[in-house]
Amino acid sequence: MSAPREQFSSKTGFVMAAAGSAIGLGNIWGFPTQTASNGGAAFVVIYFILAFVLAYPALMAELIIGRHARANVVTSLRHISNGKKSYALASGVGFYGVITASLILSFYAIVAGWMLAYLFESITQMLGWTQASEWLTGFGLQRNLIFMGLFMAMTMAIISSGIKGGIEKWSTRLMPMLLFIMIALTVYVMTQDGAMEGLRVYLLPDFSQINPGLILDAMGQAFFSLSLGVGTMLVYGSYLSKQDSLPKLGAAVTLVDSSIAFLAGLLIIPAIFVAQKNGVTVFTESGDMIAGPDLIFQVLPSLFDSMGDMGLIVAFAFFSLMSIAAVTSSISMLEVPVSYMTEETPASRHQSTLIVGLIIAAISAIILFNFNDLFGLVIDLTTVYSQPILGVLMCVFVGWIWHRNNLLEELKAGHDNIESTLFWKIWPNYVRFVCPALILATFIRAL
Repeated sequence: MSAPREQFSSKTGFVMAAAGSAIGLGNIWGFPTQTASNGGAAFVVIYFILAFVLAYPALMAELIIGRHARANVVTSLRHISNGKKSYALASGVGFYGVITASLILSFYAIVAGWMLAYLFESITQMLGWTQASEWLTGFGLQRNLIFMGLFMAMTMAIISSGIKGGIEKWSTRLMPMLLFIMIALTVYVMTQDGAMEGLRVYLLPDFSQINPGLILDAMGQAFFSLSLGVGTMLVYGSYLSKQDSLPKLGAAVTLVDSSIAFLAGLLIIPAIFVAQKNGVTVFTESGDMIAGPDLIFQVLPSLFDSMGDMGLIVAFAFFSLMSIAAVTSSISMLEVPVSYMTEETPASRHQSTLIVGLIIAAISAIILFNFNDLFGLVIDLTTVYSQPILGVLMCVFVGWIWHRNNLLEELKAGHDNIESTLFWKIWPNYVRFVCPALILATFIRAL
């Protein structure tokens, strides 16, 4: 291996980095729109329950494997294998995770580039540069390539600086900024006409809305919102100290992620109703609430335009928020392939980051040149199909392949009395039987 392995310098640094990985664009627009289309507050209640019932146990599986092996995802899974067959499976699953994380980043960088373009557009609007604003909000190939490249360059710059100087340093700076902007925007939106209607939908549950479909959607959102399945949390866990209590850190990450998802809903749901009050179309012809990219790039910009001069400031703050969320997620995705290349080849971290980053940027460019055919395909291939399969396989490694005594010894590091806790009495069998069944149920629902 070409360099000694780094560690996070503090528990706060790890929690900020791990929460930043989980809190991305999909979380900020995905959770609120899932909430709006699934019974409002009833979905929020079920989501919080499942975040700890499903996502937390699966998160623990990745953290434990990573810290035990103190290596990249491929080497870590090989390390806990107990024979030739499981070793071969470990290699396949590890490489599958590296490829999936890289492909997720390839389309994520495109969407994040759109966020940066809209952020710049809010500035050109303030300056009265109409032509520049039109170019920045137009879906042109040149614009998309430039801002995708700019976003990838930002991500690569952070990853090339390592764990303490890159990931931890920027996560501890960006996450408080994200939280501050989100709270400030929420306070402002609450002063607008229509916000209280959205707040009622979001906070007053109608439990008659709960049905199997809602539960499975909440289950999927809880699992995917924590970036589980592709090895990002496993790699972050590998940079943890043996003195840290993994159950406590895992709970902290789950709580922070869920809380910020809740805050995102507290911002977006009332904002949608404010937009409707201002005459903006927020429902499709079929009666469903507009979600995803259309919400971010059509509904909310129309709302900002209706606010006059104040809307320019709100737009700048909002797209700053979205850009920060994009960066904190993208650095964890890039770290998955970079950690493998750094540890398993003679290449340095700087060289590995440059090589891997340019390859992913090239894939993003190919997607952009064939956008209609490839963009949706890559999203489905990675998030709908690959992530659930990888999540199940991670649980299989911890629950079925790794020797139970070795698992216990790893948990005892940083938590001496773990054997007598409720966590140890429930979690091993839970991650062995229940988590795979729940993830597979979500997967089948998605299909």
